[in-house]
Amino acid sequence: MSLWFEENWNNTVRFALRAERTVARVQSPFQRIEVFDSAAFGRVLALDSILMTSERDEFFYHEMIAHPALTAIDAPRDVLIIGGGDGGTAREVLRHPVERVTMVEIDAAVIEVCKAHLPAIGGAAWQDPRLEVNVADGIAFAKAAAPDSFDVVILDGADPVGPSAPLFNEAFYGDIRRILRPHGVFSLQSESPMLTTELWRSTQLRLRRVFRNVYPCFAPVPLYSTGVWSWSVASDGVDPRRPRAHGAGTALAPCKYYTPDIHRAAFLVPPYAQRLIETADAA
Repeated sequence: MSLWFEENWNNTVRFALRAERTVARVQSPFQRIEVFDSAAFGRVLALDSILMTSERDEFFYHEMIAHPALTAIDAPRDVLIIGGGDGGTAREVLRHPVERVTMVEIDAAVIEVCKAHLPAIGGAAWQDPRLEVNVADGIAFAKAAAPDSFDVVILDGADPVGPSAPLFNEAFYGDIRRILRPHGVFSLQSESPMLTTELWRSTQLRLRRVFRNVYPCFAPVPLYSTGVWSWSVASDGVDPRRPRAHGAGTALAPCKYYTPDIHRAAFLVPPYAQRLIETADAA
């Protein structure tokens, strides 16, 4: 018998999927991890009853959090992923000829559940010798890392609640800036300017207090009920809105959404969001 998995956002929006079968339900020290098969989205991951990713639409999110940052600079070598326990972001980063990818995920159970029940998302990334996985606190890792250690840092965290909440503040962004090389780029998911308006605005404000160049980009993520999702790309040394020539290479041919043209178009800010940015800049 089918059941409905319902995400309730702040008692203002409900989004439900018909769940055909519960595949896994694990309570880790940090959160409740659930995997279920759905009629519309295939296999789905949820954390604390919030929908995270699905087999059918994960490529929108993972391609857009990775490739605008990786193609913004020439020859990135060292990449840090904070979060990303499903493996999808690592998979996309490893399409590039990088030398080292360091993943720091606080919840080992997320990694194990996703390896076991969502193997297609991480794919071959888990066996790639360039990937080093650390089960650790991303905040402490960034604070302890040496200056100028990474070309790209990607924050692939959940919504800013629970264990992910401290990853969305100015002090943490300052540590990211310190461990980036002068040309480095920081990419993070930054919620929806439509549904989580104040959170989106405050993220732009905090990033602008730390980095010289901050630009949001937009794409659909069908699993998220907002209709539009955003990522923000920040740097002191480059303008990430235009991909370098290497971004059009054959390594990105398997992408299902990202292209250099999509990259350029994604950074076009609609007027309602631009007014929120201007309000943030004036604050």
